[in-house]
Amino acid sequence: MTTTAADSAPASGAAPTETAPAPTDENIWLEDIYGEEQLAWVREQNARTEDLLEDADYARLEGGILEVLDSTDKIAMVNKHGEWYYNFWKDRQNPKGLWRRTSWDSYCSDAPEWDVLLDVDALAAADGVEWVFHGANLLRPEPGQPYRRALVALSPDGGDANRYREFDVKTRTFVDPAAGGFDLPTAKGNVSWLDADTLLVASTAEDLPRTASSYARTAVRLRRGQDLTDAPRIFEIPEDHMMAIVAHDSTPGFERTFAVDWIDFFNHRTSVLQDGGWVPVDVPTDVNTGVHREWLLFRPQRDWTVNGTTYAAGSLLAADFRAYLAGVRELTVLFAPDPHTSLQSWSWTRNFLLLNLLKDVSSEIRVLDPAASWRSSLLDACPPLHDVNAFAVDDEDDAESGAGDDFWLVATGFTTPSTLTRGTLARGTAGGGASGGTAGAGVVSSHAEVKASPSFFNEADYEVQQHFAVSADGTRVPYFQVAARGLVLDGQNPTQLSGYGGFEVSRTPAYSGTIGRAWLERRTAAVPGDGLAEGHSRGGVYVVANIRGGGEYGPSWHRAALQENRHRAYEDFAAVARDLISRGVTSRERLGCVGGSNGGLLVGNMLTRYPELFGAVSCGVPLLDMRRYAKLSAGHSWIAEYGDPDLPEHWEFIKTFSPYHQLKDGVEYPETFIWTATSDDRVGPVQARKMAARMLAMGIPNVWFHEALEGGHAGASDNRQAAALQGRSQHFLWKALAEGMA
Repeated sequence: MTTTAADSAPASGAAPTETAPAPTDENIWLEDIYGEEQLAWVREQNARTEDLLEDADYARLEGGILEVLDSTDKIAMVNKHGEWYYNFWKDRQNPKGLWRRTSWDSYCSDAPEWDVLLDVDALAAADGVEWVFHGANLLRPEPGQPYRRALVALSPDGGDANRYREFDVKTRTFVDPAAGGFDLPTAKGNVSWLDADTLLVASTAEDLPRTASSYARTAVRLRRGQDLTDAPRIFEIPEDHMMAIVAHDSTPGFERTFAVDWIDFFNHRTSVLQDGGWVPVDVPTDVNTGVHREWLLFRPQRDWTVNGTTYAAGSLLAADFRAYLAGVRELTVLFAPDPHTSLQSWSWTRNFLLLNLLKDVSSEIRVLDPAASWRSSLLDACPPLHDVNAFAVDDEDDAESGAGDDFWLVATGFTTPSTLTRGTLARGTAGGGASGGTAGAGVVSSHAEVKASPSFFNEADYEVQQHFAVSADGTRVPYFQVAARGLVLDGQNPTQLSGYGGFEVSRTPAYSGTIGRAWLERRTAAVPGDGLAEGHSRGGVYVVANIRGGGEYGPSWHRAALQENRHRAYEDFAAVARDLISRGVTSRERLGCVGGSNGGLLVGNMLTRYPELFGAVSCGVPLLDMRRYAKLSAGHSWIAEYGDPDLPEHWEFIKTFSPYHQLKDGVEYPETFIWTATSDDRVGPVQARKMAARMLAMGIPNVWFHEALEGGHAGASDNRQAAALQGRSQHFLWKALAEGMA
């Protein structure tokens, strides 16, 4: 079992003695998400936007995107449990999806034979509920027995609240609650198997306490046939903390039960159950921890001093689990960051540790051998300007089969369709297997490609470049540019700039058939005298900015744009925009930006802080009202990232990046499209609604709004909805930047 977190200051625990003044909000009525009058307003705006966007070109565009999403040739990614390889699959015939499994030999074939366990479309039709599959948690069987029982998570609308139902894999049926089957009401929370007849449950169902962030505050031990309200409480956290989590690690010989008090997005306290009581893992709350067999790993988010030795933020350290809990503080450095290299994730095979690194936002993978004093070897599998990740196939497979040290390798790039490779690690003399892939002296890696995604556009026509812009404080900010070979630098190329810049999330190279078809290969009309060859048209340029607030350079890159320093993320993004213009890639009239969630807040700030740089803004499922965000949906959980707007000293800096409060009369704003989903229970739709309503009331021209009536925070619960959502955003940007809005 692994627990992870990022880093920030803790959320404010005590109520402020003085509350920041609340600005006038004429649109607060739109916060009634399912109100009749409010939904009527939504439908009116939807109709207006659909009239603008859903023309013949849009229909072709949406069809092309749907063809990508529904492709039956894309890689069916799998998880191994026992002898079977499990997959969840959606396509045109199965829009809600199939949970299924197959054997290894079948999976390797061109046409695997899938054993369908659960048809979600059939279940939705039978229940009259638009179920969205959110995964299945399989119970570890007794030694020598096959996997039999699972807890299936189903969301009724695509939101974060799930219903957990016990499922019999052998009979392919849900276990009847009347016969003792587990069936937990729809709620936010998490569930873990303790044993075949007992669950560990953190939930907001049955009026169990919830935090101010809307997540579970308590955890219970639930026996088969017992009601949640009768189950004994085993763990509880304060109301102003983010969420409670309980989980059981059932690794044979290393069985342990953990509880996590998730204080805020970046701070947590982990405890392990010993002798009937919770024993905390004694680390600062901003140190990420991970457990594997006898090992305890640490990734500090700030510099951490232990027994006089200071370990850099973003390092990876190891200790013996039992010794550390007993008070021994002997730490081994497994990875130390440098100005160019950061640790993104790690994964254990049975005997080795895989580290996924980024070096100037290109992947590097190292293999560590704990039996050889943690000797580190480079896995030769990462071409430049690509994202490659290695993770274990099944670290608990029988050691005699050799599969315990097998790993998956998933590689992708902007113009490289994804590939799935399976490899094996072993100790020995460097030499490599038949397919190559030597990790280095002492560790041998052989691997071979298993699956490859199809091509959805003519990738050979395009090239990927990495550039660096200089931000307002002198920081060099990397960005990727994907454009046609021989791009004419005359400032006339329609350019889409994407970013995120928050929560230590990294934006890395990734293949997208949607971007290829809907943006790169779309062509402008040939315009005589525009400096190009006669009859020539041009396609779109796609750019991804790696701004501060993200995790591309580790926790310090993230912390540089927290709270009062949030402006740095926006200055970084604006610096990339200026660099694109100064290099002649594009111009203000041809440059648009797009972002969702925290990325929606990012582009909302481009709209209000840098309107002179952009011709169009596509703003999805966004935070925009930063005065009330902490009171809406799960917003309270993000105080560590943005600050507490109720505190006067925090509101002073928060209001500077609250787009809803930064709109001004007399400003020439870019073309604006704001989109969201009614069922989004994470950010919620109301901030998007209010921003659009205020802009429309101010008489700002060319403001468009669309709200999907289902789909959760992703804005879409099936491929059809996803194609419509992506199609509207892409079509809006093209019309605004390449054709001129009608």
